[in-house]
Amino acid sequence: STYADIKSGKVKAEDVTPRTVFFGAKAAPGYYLAKMTIQLINNVSRVVNNDPDVKGKLAVYFPWNYNVRLAQHLIPATDLDEQISQAGKEASGTGNMKFALNGAMTVGTLDGANVEIRERVGADNFFLFGMTVDEVEAQYANGYNPAKYYEADPRLKQAIDLVADGTFSNGDRNAYSPLVADWLTKDWFMTLADFSAYMDIQSEIEALYADELEWNRKALLNVANSGYFSSDRSMEDYLERIWHTAPLAD
Repeated sequence: STYADIKSGKVKAEDVTPRTVFFGAKAAPGYYLAKMTIQLINNVSRVVNNDPDVKGKLAVYFPWNYNVRLAQHLIPATDLDEQISQAGKEASGTGNMKFALNGAMTVGTLDGANVEIRERVGADNFFLFGMTVDEVEAQYANGYNPAKYYEADPRLKQAIDLVADGTFSNGDRNAYSPLVADWLTKDWFMTLADFSAYMDIQSEIEALYADELEWNRKALLNVANSGYFSSDRSMEDYLERIWHTAPLAD
């Protein structure tokens, strides 16, 4: 969306908060749409990173074979940790705890370990957006129509149209048609439904990031309140609640 705004002249590049976005993920060999999504991200990276209009303002990277060694470098360098899985899918595991322990602020839904992190670090030090589990279930039950969100939010329409019109596929409008069709007709994880809330919270994030002292204060509170997620405490839980044994004596 930011890229489109700069290219269309809606906003000036010099007015944009600089961002370097890293994606860390893998896809199962048979997960066709997931692999296509990874290909799309890499093509977005190719286009954005080679565009002089956004140089120094926007960059996108998808490191191959994301693993612990790479995480050891990326996690301490991260300012904002995006844990944006759909509420109820339990996709946000322990990676987000590592980011909080290293001073990254979290933007996320009420999914998985995000819930615990928000409880520990405080709601004021966590950027919450998106539907709750109950709201997600209600959407599934009542019939979910992703196309209505596409029509209702110009930012979302603009982003999807960039993919559909070949901007990231050398002008090939068919390259990502299966993805676009899925977004507009199925969208099982309801990304479109949460998009507007995600964009709105980003404005709040950028306003806070401009206040360096306050951002750092909140980041420090994330670190200070994340001791609960230490491996020592986790092992004690396993000993007491699962294995029902005491620590071994010398």
